[in-house]
Amino acid sequence: MFNKLLSYISQDIAIDLGTANSLVYVKGRGIVIQEPSVVAVNQKTGQILAIGEEAKKMVGRTPAHIVATRPLVSGVISDFEVTEQMLRYFIEKVHKRRFILNPRPRVIVGIPCGVTEVEKKAVADAAKSAGAREVFLIEQPMAAAIGARLDVQEAGGNLIVDIGGGTTEIAVISLGGIVVSRSLRIAGDKLNEDIIQFAQQEYKLLIGERTAEEIKIGIGSAYPLKDYHPSATNLTKRPIPQKEKSMLKREMPMRGRNLVTGLPEEILVSEEEIRRALEKSVRQIVKEVKTTIEETPPELLADIIARGIQMAGGGSLLRGIDTLIAKETKIPTKIIEDPMTAVVRGAGIVLENLDQLREVLAETEYLEPPQ
Repeated sequence: MFNKLLSYISQDIAIDLGTANSLVYVKGRGIVIQEPSVVAVNQKTGQILAIGEEAKKMVGRTPAHIVATRPLVSGVISDFEVTEQMLRYFIEKVHKRRFILNPRPRVIVGIPCGVTEVEKKAVADAAKSAGAREVFLIEQPMAAAIGARLDVQEAGGNLIVDIGGGTTEIAVISLGGIVVSRSLRIAGDKLNEDIIQFAQQEYKLLIGERTAEEIKIGIGSAYPLKDYHPSATNLTKRPIPQKEKSMLKREMPMRGRNLVTGLPEEILVSEEEIRRALEKSVRQIVKEVKTTIEETPPELLADIIARGIQMAGGGSLLRGIDTLIAKETKIPTKIIEDPMTAVVRGAGIVLENLDQLREVLAETEYLEPPQ
C-alpha cells in the first residue's frame, strides 16, 4: 500500500550513468536531463559547488582547493560519495516542479557488462543512498539494443557495439540475454588521451582534455575520408567529386603550451594526423568486435549477417568507424538513430514496461515482486 502511494507521488526514472555524460529519462515524460558527469568539489569544506554543465565549465580553470572531478572511471564508480551526490541532484531536479520534499522513485541504472558484483552493488547502494526506494540494473549494450528498437526477446542474434566515454561494450543478444560480450576500456576518453599524447610527441605541445575533445569531434576520423562520405552507408560508397574531396581535407588549430619554450602556441593539424593518432585505439575496438564475432554461435552469426551490426554511443559518431568495421568484418554496419541517447531510451522503455521486460535486467538481487 505504501509503495503504491509512493508510486503516485514520485516519478520513476532511468539513468544512463556514463563516464562522460549522464542522461535521465522520466517515466511518461522522456529524456529530461543530459549533462556531463562532472562534479566540482571544494576540498577545504567538502562542499559540492556545481554538478553537470556548470561543473564542466570549471575543468582546468579552478584554484587549487576546488577540484572538478568525474566520479566515474571506465563506467565504474571511483568516488562513492560524489556519485551519490550527483544521483541525488538528478533525482531532486526531476521532482523540482512537483514540490516533493523527499521523493522516493524507482530507478533503473545502466551499467557496463564487464563489471563485478561489488561494482554492481556500489551502483545500487549509491542510488539507494541518493533516495531511490528500488534500484534495477540493466547492462548498457542490452539497453542500447532496446533503445535501437531491436527485438531482444526473440530467438535471433543482434550484435550491438556501444562506444561510450569510458568503455566500449560489444554484445551479442538473443532471447532477452547476452550470449557473448566484451567490455573494453578504450572509448571516447582514451581517444582524447591519444590526441593529447600525439600533441606532446609530435609538436611538444601540452593541450587540455577539452581541446583534445574539440579536435576529435571537429576532424577526428577512423577511415580515410577520401573513401568515406557521410551519405555512404555500410559498404556502399558513391564517387566523390574532386572539389568535394578538397573540402573534406580539413584542418583545425590546436592551441596549448609549448613544452620547450613554456609559451603559448597554436599549430594547425590535419585530419590525417589525428586519424593516425587515433589509429591504435580504433584498431583495438575493431579487433574486439572481430573476436566477439569469432565466439558467436553459427546460427546467431547468420542472423547478424542478415541484420547487420548496430552501433550506439557517442563514440560511434567518429567519422568512418562504421565503414571501417564493415570493411574489416564483412558485415553491414550502421549507426542507430540518435546513438548518444540509445542506452537511456532503452532503459526508459524497460521502465515503462517493467513487468514485460523484467527478464532483461542485469540483477535479480535488488528486484522485488511488483506491488
